[in-house]
Amino acid sequence: MMDLSALFSSSLLQNAAVLTLILALIGYLATFLSARMLARRKDKLELVNRRLDEFYGPLYVASQAGNIAYRSLLKKQGKTQSFPILDSEMKEWMLWMTTIFMPLNDERENIIIKKAYLIVEEQMPKCLLDFVTHVVGYKAVVAKWAEGDYSERRSTIGWPPEFDVYVERSYAALKAEQTRLLHSSTWRLYHRLMKRIRQSARAH
Repeated sequence: MMDLSALFSSSLLQNAAVLTLILALIGYLATFLSARMLARRKDKLELVNRRLDEFYGPLYVASQAGNIAYRSLLKKQGKTQSFPILDSEMKEWMLWMTTIFMPLNDERENIIIKKAYLIVEEQMPKCLLDFVTHVVGYKAVVAKWAEGDYSERRSTIGWPPEFDVYVERSYAALKAEQTRLLHSSTWRLYHRLMKRIRQSARAH
Protein backbone atom coordinates (compact mmCIF):
# COMPACT_ATOMS: atom_id res chain seq x y z
CA MET A 1 0.00 0.00 0.00
CA MET A 2 1.31 3.45 -0.98
CA ASP A 3 2.51 5.61 1.87
CA LEU A 4 0.34 8.72 1.33
CA SER A 5 2.03 10.68 4.08
CA ALA A 6 5.45 10.19 2.51
CA LEU A 7 4.09 11.10 -0.91
CA PHE A 8 2.39 14.19 0.48
CA SER A 9 5.53 15.21 2.33
CA SER A 10 7.62 14.75 -0.82
CA SER A 11 5.13 16.80 -2.82
CA LEU A 12 5.28 19.60 -0.25
CA LEU A 13 9.06 19.59 -0.38
CA GLN A 14 9.00 19.78 -4.17
CA ASN A 15 6.44 22.58 -4.11
CA ALA A 16 8.49 24.43 -1.50
CA ALA A 17 11.61 24.05 -3.62
CA VAL A 18 9.77 25.34 -6.69
CA LEU A 19 8.32 28.25 -4.71
CA THR A 20 11.74 29.11 -3.34
CA LEU A 21 13.17 29.05 -6.86
CA ILE A 22 10.36 31.23 -8.18
CA LEU A 23 10.76 33.73 -5.36
CA ALA A 24 14.51 33.78 -5.90
CA LEU A 25 13.98 34.50 -9.60
CA ILE A 26 11.46 37.22 -8.75
CA GLY A 27 13.94 38.71 -6.29
CA TYR A 28 16.70 38.64 -8.87
CA LEU A 29 14.45 40.21 -11.50
CA ALA A 30 13.30 42.88 -9.04
CA THR A 31 16.89 43.66 -8.14
CA PHE A 32 17.88 43.83 -11.80
CA LEU A 33 14.96 46.11 -12.74
CA SER A 34 15.48 48.25 -9.66
CA ALA A 35 19.18 48.67 -10.43
CA ARG A 36 18.40 49.51 -14.03
CA MET A 37 15.80 52.10 -13.05
CA LEU A 38 18.15 53.55 -10.46
CA ALA A 39 20.92 53.88 -13.05
CA ARG A 40 18.64 55.57 -15.57
CA ARG A 41 17.23 57.91 -12.93
CA LYS A 42 20.73 58.69 -11.66
CA ASP A 43 21.97 59.49 -15.17
CA LYS A 44 18.97 61.69 -15.88
CA LEU A 45 19.34 63.51 -12.56
CA GLU A 46 23.05 64.07 -13.17
CA LEU A 47 22.30 65.61 -16.58
CA VAL A 48 19.62 67.87 -15.11
CA ASN A 49 22.01 68.93 -12.35
CA ARG A 50 24.78 69.71 -14.84
CA ARG A 51 22.43 71.76 -16.99
CA LEU A 52 21.35 73.74 -13.93
CA ASP A 53 24.81 74.10 -12.37
CA GLU A 54 26.83 74.86 -15.50
CA PHE A 55 24.43 76.42 -18.01
CA TYR A 56 20.91 77.53 -17.18
CA GLY A 57 21.58 78.38 -13.53
CA PRO A 58 24.44 80.80 -14.22
CA LEU A 59 22.57 82.26 -17.20
CA TYR A 60 19.50 82.82 -15.03
CA VAL A 61 21.43 84.50 -12.21
CA ALA A 62 23.40 86.74 -14.59
CA SER A 63 20.23 87.69 -16.47
CA GLN A 64 18.36 88.54 -13.28
CA ALA A 65 21.32 90.61 -12.06
CA GLY A 66 21.52 92.42 -15.40
CA ASN A 67 17.80 93.20 -15.40
CA ILE A 68 17.91 94.52 -11.85
CA ALA A 69 20.91 96.73 -12.69
CA TYR A 70 19.24 97.98 -15.87
CA ARG A 71 16.04 98.92 -14.05
CA SER A 72 18.10 100.61 -11.36
CA LEU A 73 19.88 102.75 -13.98
CA LEU A 74 16.61 103.73 -15.64
CA LYS A 75 15.11 104.67 -12.28
CA LYS A 76 18.16 106.78 -11.47
CA GLN A 77 17.83 108.59 -14.80
CA GLY A 78 14.05 108.89 -14.55
CA LYS A 79 13.56 107.03 -17.84
CA THR A 80 11.49 104.06 -19.02
CA GLN A 81 14.08 102.95 -21.59
CA SER A 82 17.76 103.69 -22.02
CA PHE A 83 17.61 104.99 -25.58
CA PRO A 84 18.15 107.55 -26.86
CA ILE A 85 21.27 108.19 -24.79
CA LEU A 86 21.74 111.93 -24.35
CA ASP A 87 25.15 113.57 -24.34
CA SER A 88 24.66 114.41 -20.65
CA GLU A 89 24.07 110.71 -19.92
CA MET A 90 26.94 109.34 -21.95
CA LYS A 91 29.56 109.28 -19.19
CA GLU A 92 27.31 107.37 -16.81
CA TRP A 93 26.12 105.03 -19.58
CA MET A 94 29.72 104.15 -20.43
CA LEU A 95 30.47 103.51 -16.75
CA TRP A 96 27.53 101.14 -16.30
CA MET A 97 28.16 99.47 -19.65
CA THR A 98 31.85 98.74 -19.05
CA THR A 99 31.68 97.83 -15.34
CA ILE A 100 28.30 96.06 -15.05
CA PHE A 101 26.55 95.17 -18.28
CA MET A 102 29.50 94.00 -20.39
CA PRO A 103 31.01 91.77 -17.66
CA LEU A 104 27.61 90.09 -17.29
CA ASN A 105 27.32 89.84 -21.08
CA ASP A 106 30.80 88.33 -21.36
CA GLU A 107 30.02 85.76 -18.69
CA ARG A 108 26.83 84.68 -20.45
CA GLU A 109 28.51 84.62 -23.84
CA ASN A 110 31.26 82.33 -22.52
CA ILE A 111 28.69 79.97 -21.00
CA ILE A 112 26.73 79.74 -24.26
CA ILE A 113 29.83 79.13 -26.37
CA LYS A 114 31.70 76.77 -24.06
CA LYS A 115 28.74 74.83 -22.63
CA ALA A 116 26.53 74.62 -25.71
CA TYR A 117 26.41 70.81 -25.37
CA LEU A 118 24.22 71.25 -22.27
CA ILE A 119 21.44 73.01 -24.17
CA VAL A 120 18.12 71.18 -23.80
CA GLU A 121 17.07 71.57 -27.42
CA GLU A 122 18.58 69.59 -30.29
CA GLN A 123 19.30 72.81 -32.18
CA MET A 124 20.77 76.03 -30.83
CA PRO A 125 17.86 78.35 -29.96
CA LYS A 126 17.86 81.48 -32.12
CA CYS A 127 17.61 83.79 -29.09
CA LEU A 128 20.97 82.48 -27.81
CA LEU A 129 22.63 83.14 -31.16
CA ASP A 130 21.03 86.59 -31.25
CA PHE A 131 22.37 87.31 -27.78
CA VAL A 132 25.92 86.34 -28.75
CA THR A 133 25.84 88.57 -31.84
CA HIS A 134 24.40 91.39 -29.73
CA VAL A 135 27.35 91.11 -27.33
CA VAL A 136 29.83 90.99 -30.22
CA GLY A 137 28.33 94.22 -31.50
CA TYR A 138 28.83 95.88 -28.13
CA LYS A 139 32.45 94.74 -27.98
CA ALA A 140 33.12 96.77 -31.11
CA VAL A 141 31.41 99.81 -29.54
CA VAL A 142 33.39 99.51 -26.32
CA ALA A 143 36.62 99.15 -28.30
CA LYS A 144 35.85 102.44 -30.05
CA TRP A 145 35.19 104.13 -26.70
CA ALA A 146 38.63 102.99 -25.53
CA GLU A 147 40.13 104.83 -28.51
CA GLY A 148 38.15 108.00 -27.77
CA ASP A 149 35.53 107.46 -30.49
CA TYR A 150 32.06 107.99 -29.03
CA SER A 151 30.15 108.16 -32.29
CA GLU A 152 28.36 104.91 -31.47
CA ARG A 153 26.53 104.46 -28.20
CA ARG A 154 24.93 101.06 -28.56
CA SER A 155 25.35 97.78 -30.41
CA THR A 156 24.14 97.81 -33.97
CA ILE A 157 22.55 94.42 -33.20
CA GLY A 158 19.58 94.86 -30.90
CA TRP A 159 18.85 93.05 -27.66
CA PRO A 160 16.84 89.83 -28.26
CA PRO A 161 13.69 90.14 -26.09
CA GLU A 162 13.14 86.35 -26.21
CA PHE A 163 16.45 85.68 -24.47
CA ASP A 164 15.35 86.38 -20.89
CA VAL A 165 12.06 84.55 -21.45
CA TYR A 166 13.88 81.48 -22.74
CA VAL A 167 16.41 81.43 -19.89
CA GLU A 168 13.77 81.86 -17.18
CA ARG A 169 11.42 79.27 -18.69
CA SER A 170 14.20 76.70 -19.16
CA TYR A 171 15.55 77.24 -15.66
CA ALA A 172 12.09 76.81 -14.12
CA ALA A 173 11.42 73.65 -16.16
CA LEU A 174 14.73 72.06 -15.13
CA LYS A 175 14.19 72.92 -11.46
CA ALA A 176 10.76 71.26 -11.65
CA GLU A 177 12.32 68.18 -13.30
CA GLN A 178 15.03 68.06 -10.64
CA THR A 179 12.42 68.18 -7.87
CA ARG A 180 10.35 65.47 -9.57
CA LEU A 181 13.35 63.16 -9.86
CA LEU A 182 14.36 63.73 -6.25
CA HIS A 183 10.92 63.48 -4.66
CA SER A 184 8.78 61.39 -7.01
CA SER A 185 6.05 59.60 -5.01
CA THR A 186 5.80 57.00 -7.78
CA TRP A 187 9.49 56.29 -7.46
CA ARG A 188 9.28 55.96 -3.66
CA LEU A 189 6.32 53.56 -3.96
CA TYR A 190 8.19 51.45 -6.52
CA HIS A 191 11.29 51.40 -4.34
CA ARG A 192 9.31 50.22 -1.29
CA LEU A 193 7.59 47.51 -3.35
CA MET A 194 10.88 46.18 -4.68
CA LYS A 195 12.31 46.16 -1.16
CA ARG A 196 9.41 44.07 0.12
CA ILE A 197 9.74 41.58 -2.75
CA ARG A 198 13.45 41.11 -2.06
CA GLN A 199 12.80 40.66 1.67
CA SER A 200 10.11 38.08 0.92
CA ALA A 201 12.46 36.18 -1.38
CA ARG A 202 15.19 36.09 1.26
CA ALA A 203 12.71 34.89 3.91
CA HIS A 204 11.83 31.85 1.83
